[in-house]
Amino acid sequence: MAQTEEFGEELADFVRRVAELKTARSVPPDELTTVLDAAIFELDHVAGQLWPWYERLTATGTTNTSSADRQEQQLLKSIFQRLPLPVALIDRETVVRRLNFAGTNFTGVRAGYATGRPLSGFLAHADRAAFRSQTAAVARGDGDRSLTVHLQQRPSVPVHATLTALRPSGEPRPAVLVVLQPAGARVPSAQGGPGPVPDLGETTRHAALMDLLDGMTTALLSEPTKTRAAVLERAARVLHGRFADWVVADEGAARLRRTTALGPADDQQDIRPGDLEAQDPAACPLVVEAARGGSTALQVRPEDPEAFGRDASDAPVLVRANVTSLLCVPLTADGTVQGVLTLFRTGPRVAFSMAEAQAMDMMSRHIALALADLGRR
Repeated sequence: MAQTEEFGEELADFVRRVAELKTARSVPPDELTTVLDAAIFELDHVAGQLWPWYERLTATGTTNTSSADRQEQQLLKSIFQRLPLPVALIDRETVVRRLNFAGTNFTGVRAGYATGRPLSGFLAHADRAAFRSQTAAVARGDGDRSLTVHLQQRPSVPVHATLTALRPSGEPRPAVLVVLQPAGARVPSAQGGPGPVPDLGETTRHAALMDLLDGMTTALLSEPTKTRAAVLERAARVLHGRFADWVVADEGAARLRRTTALGPADDQQDIRPGDLEAQDPAACPLVVEAARGGSTALQVRPEDPEAFGRDASDAPVLVRANVTSLLCVPLTADGTVQGVLTLFRTGPRVAFSMAEAQAMDMMSRHIALALADLGRR
C-alpha cells in the first residue's frame, strides 16, 4: 500500500505540472520552444517512469482489486485526455486506439470517428507510407522517431510527429504514442472540451440541403431538354460549387460515356476539368462499381489513391485534386442504371455527411427519372 500511495503522490505532482503547462500556452511564440520541450519531457516521464511503475504494481497484485487502483487508472486516462499537446495512441498499423481532446481540436476529427481508423488516413497521401514505416519501426523496438507530415485537410501546414513506444499492461505488443506539433506555430488549445459548442449549424445545414433539393427540382422541370447529356450537365451545374468542388457526370452503365466535368476555377489547381473530361470512365473503379452494383459510395479521406483512376500524366486523380471526401452515386430508375455522378470535396472543406449523402440519393432518383423519360421518347 505504501508503494501505491507513493505512486499516487507522483501522479498528483504530474497533474500539477500539466496544469502549469496549460497556463504557459499564452507565452510569446519565441518562447514556445521551451514550453514544448517541457511538455515532451513530461510525456517521456509518463512513458518511461509512471507507466512501468504502474505495471509493476499491477504485476505484484497490490492494486488489482482495490478501488485506489481503479481511481489511479481513471486518473491516467484523464491525464491523457487533458494533456496540452495533441496526442494519439496507435498500434503498429497506425490504427487509432485513443485520441485526446487537443488531438481532436488539432486534426478536426472526432475521437469517436478516429478510433479504429488508421491515423495515416488523416495525412496527405505523400506522407502516409513514411508515417506507416516509421510507426512500424518504433513498434518493433528500433527507437523513437520524428518526422514532418501534413494533414490532408490542411496540406500547406507542416506538422512534426514524434513517435515513442509504449507497452500497455497485459498486452503482448507495444503501442505507439504520437505527439503532433504544428511547425512554427502555437499549439492549438484543447480548452473547450471534446465537442463544439452547440449552435444553429445543424439547422443551417438542413436549410441549405432543402435549398439544394429545390434548386435541383427547379433545374430539371424548368425547361425541356432534348438530350440526356443536357440533363446531366444541368444537374451537375446545380451541384457544382455550393455542394461539391468537383462534379463529374457519366452517362450509361455497360458503356460509360463522360459528358460533364466541372471543377474549381482556380488557375493554381494541379488538375483541370479538361483532364477529367478526357478520362475514360471505364478506367475509374469507383464509377464502374457504381454502374454495375448500383450502390452509393461515400468515402472520407479515401485510402485508395487509384479509386478514380489516373489522368493523362499517369498521376492518381484523387491525389492531384487533393480529394478529402467523395460521393459516387448511380442514377437508377426502375432498377436500371442510367448514369453515374461523382462529387469531390477538396482541401479544408468539410467532408460529406450521411445527411448530405441521403439528400444526394434523393436527387439522383429525380435525375434518373428525367434520363429514363428521355430514353422512352
